[in-house]
Amino acid sequence: MSGCECKPDRAQPSRGGYVADKKIIAIMGATGSQGGGLAQAILNDPNGGFAVRAITRDVNSDKAKALKAKGAEVVAADIDDVESLKKAFAGAYGVYGVTFFWAHFSPEKENQGAKNIAAAAKAAGVQHVIWSTLEDTRKLVPLSDNRMPTLQGKYKVPHFDAKGEVDHVFTDAGLPVTFLLTSFYWDNMYMFKLGAPMKTPDGTHLMTLPMGDKKLSGIASEDIGGCAYGIFKAGSKYIGKTVGIAGEHLTVTEMADKVSKSMGINAKYNPVTPDQFRAFGFPGAEDLGNMFQVYADFEKEVVGARNLDTARSLNPGLKSFDQWLAANKSKIPTE
Repeated sequence: MSGCECKPDRAQPSRGGYVADKKIIAIMGATGSQGGGLAQAILNDPNGGFAVRAITRDVNSDKAKALKAKGAEVVAADIDDVESLKKAFAGAYGVYGVTFFWAHFSPEKENQGAKNIAAAAKAAGVQHVIWSTLEDTRKLVPLSDNRMPTLQGKYKVPHFDAKGEVDHVFTDAGLPVTFLLTSFYWDNMYMFKLGAPMKTPDGTHLMTLPMGDKKLSGIASEDIGGCAYGIFKAGSKYIGKTVGIAGEHLTVTEMADKVSKSMGINAKYNPVTPDQFRAFGFPGAEDLGNMFQVYADFEKEVVGARNLDTARSLNPGLKSFDQWLAANKSKIPTE
């Protein structure tokens, strides 16, 4: 919504990034997975010294209303409208920046969204930006490497590469930034059926992913926000650094064993090749097929970039896959 006035839905006086002696964190995607996790982490810690400014396109959505009811300031803004972001970030101490590739499948829109977040954060003079990013996989798999197809003309994994290639806009702007390197959401099992245990005629439940025997770095999506909160609480400690997080590194066979025990079904890993996965034909299948191939072919690099101890130190409530399953198994489709 261009030209949005972005007036706070709930007026709160602020000065220098503080409201009622709390540091305001302006959260992009506050009604989504990552931003929502950060908002809840702050709201669940009323004595933590931080306040939530939830940035959303629709202040009247049920999720926005729920955040307001818990004490968040809710502000309307659009990532595609940099002027709306400047108003939304004004007076904030920190900004949590995240983009959502799957709304449009456009690396160019991802690029511009990141540039808008950086420009608005710079204009607002915020003291800490966390940019939720991913690897530019072309540093591992050059476009000339034919092990996987090049997509959209110049990407290997568009939803990774588009984030990684614009990391520099934050440092170029001289922003006090932390790069938060996230992991595969276990929540994808119920949100998009990725790796969900689907029932076969013989009663077995197959988890179909192209990972071979390699480990997949995964995390509960809400725990990303919990880790981000830990970074903000640490002050300047992580400014200028890249922080890679995960809840656990597991092979899909290990995941299937845990699913079997938690859900009371006979779940097994159904290995497919990246080519087979890319050919499934659903929107984003090629992108995700390439992503899993990067995870598998470069297991050492991907897993090595995501530190479980660091994640747990930032977020003491970090869930294991077993704990996540216990809380979410009723949502996971099996047919």
